[in-house]
Amino acid sequence: MTALFLSAFITLFVVIDPPGCAPIYAGLTKGATAAQRRNMAIRACGIALVILLVFALFGEDLLGALHIELDSFRIAGGLMLFWIAFEMVFEKRTQRREERAEKVAATPEVEDVSVFPMAIPMLAGPGAIAAIMLLMNEANSIEESLVVLGALAAALAITMVALIAAGPIMRLFGDKVEAAITRVLGVLLAALAAQYVIDGLRGAFLG
Repeated sequence: MTALFLSAFITLFVVIDPPGCAPIYAGLTKGATAAQRRNMAIRACGIALVILLVFALFGEDLLGALHIELDSFRIAGGLMLFWIAFEMVFEKRTQRREERAEKVAATPEVEDVSVFPMAIPMLAGPGAIAAIMLLMNEANSIEESLVVLGALAAALAITMVALIAAGPIMRLFGDKVEAAITRVLGVLLAALAAQYVIDGLRGAFLG
């Protein structure tokens, strides 16, 4: 169970990417009070949790309704996660997030960033949705499913702390440390994504 928790936690942590989201959130909430930043961070993580729980609990039924085999989803999800990892290593994902944040910041009437762009698509984006569905489909019992959901809750709890502390953290570490952490996480995610593809191909052709 410990190994499953660690595997699920690392996967979700890397995909959600708190070190990458924190500086974006700090930039989006400039001028907001500490209480406003805290409330928006809590709301964003809460909304993301609900979205990911829906896909975690009902994603398999959705695949069945669309007549998509699990091995096909493993391969597609693995390729999607690998693309995210590629962008993390070469800083493309951070650049795209910053551009999205600039568009939101340039719109004066948008004050609450908890729903967009924080909850969707930064926290509960396609990669996170694919990851939680893959992890839940790997679980073979109710206990293992609960472990995966616990890992999701832990990853989002850490994300919430990172968002709340985003301003002070960025002032302390700076952009270079954040970029280095993102690259390391990207390499880990690439390895995990490759494993999903291997498992999907093995199941499709040998299963």
